Amino acid sequence: MGSAIDRVARALKSARVHFGHGTDNARDEAAELVFFVAGLNHDLGSSAYSKRLSARRAARIDALLARRIAERMPLPYLTHRSFFAGLELYVDERVLVPRSPIAELVMQRFQPWVDVRRVRRVLDIGTGSGAIALACAMAFPKAKVDAVDVSAAALQVARRNLRRLNLEHRVRVLQSNYFDAVRGRRYDIIVSNPPYVGRAEMRRLPREYEHEPRIGLASGADGLDSVRAIFAGARRHLRSDGILVVEVGNTEDTLLRTFRRLPFVWPEIAMGGGGVFLLRARDLDEEN
Repeated sequence: MGSAIDRVARALKSARVHFGHGTDNARDEAAELVFFVAGLNHDLGSSAYSKRLSARRAARIDALLARRIAERMPLPYLTHRSFFAGLELYVDERVLVPRSPIAELVMQRFQPWVDVRRVRRVLDIGTGSGAIALACAMAFPKAKVDAVDVSAAALQVARRNLRRLNLEHRVRVLQSNYFDAVRGRRYDIIVSNPPYVGRAEMRRLPREYEHEPRIGLASGADGLDSVRAIFAGARRHLRSDGILVVEVGNTEDTLLRTFRRLPFVWPEIAMGGGGVFLLRARDLDEEN
């Protein structure tokens, strides 16, 4: 297996594919591909490298590698699996590949900004595969979570992951344009990884992103259309001591120029990534 990982990594590096859908380098992506085909858990680490691969599995690795390079297909769409906040999820081209740095904040249970003991309701806007909503349900076992998305196709994937994790009793999946389906509800945490790619940046994205649903990426001329919609309704749906957590990625500078009065908090992300802001409910009064 070790030699297969080396070979795949060299091929990926030589092909200059784009990384950014769960891994950020050729070696890690090669390991995921080989471990997936071998049916082995990553917890085995380097102890698995001495294992021999059958001719059938070696051929399967080559076939997936060929598609990854020729089609510039993100690997999770080939393996139909992605990892987020310790969860293994099913993914396909109906949803974005989960990769938000919000995962780290969920695993920290959004501390120190919330009292973990008092969190009873969470809303995930633009849930896609359900990654953030399901991770929140695991992090807050006494909470009910609403997972909303405007895409009916994406919600099919979210429901599949919901069933896999046996969380149907605490996570509700709803088709909704932002807050439309949750009118009258208030939450301790509203979290979102919405579309935030502006028009100019969309034209420059690597080919891998062409496989992802455009609706999950594009957000108007400046990338802030979805953020504006969230700001328009978040205050009405947050409890008085609630928080809003949103990823804006490379649109961070545009956000700061556009919403100068808001006292954004930018949590440090130890595992890498950024562009995630936090606002308390009372902070949103500054925009209203």
